[in-house]
Amino acid sequence: MLAWESLAVVTGGTLAAITILAVAASSAFRRWIDWKRSELGATTGGPASPANRIEIADLKERVRKLEAIAAGVEL
Repeated sequence: MLAWESLAVVTGGTLAAITILAVAASSAFRRWIDWKRSELGATTGGPASPANRIEIADLKERVRKLEAIAAGVEL
């Protein structure tokens, strides 16, 4: 049977190791969440956003009208 002193050392070492692993995992998880947030923030104003789709549709309509005017077609 182990002596109380060696049992305390093993228990203390185990708790320290678990604490270090928990802090490292928490830090890595926070950095991963920040990275994902930055990815989402970068794509918010991308070409697939509703505001950009409306703007592109408006520009296409203007081009269509200008082409019709250039061709001499009445709208």
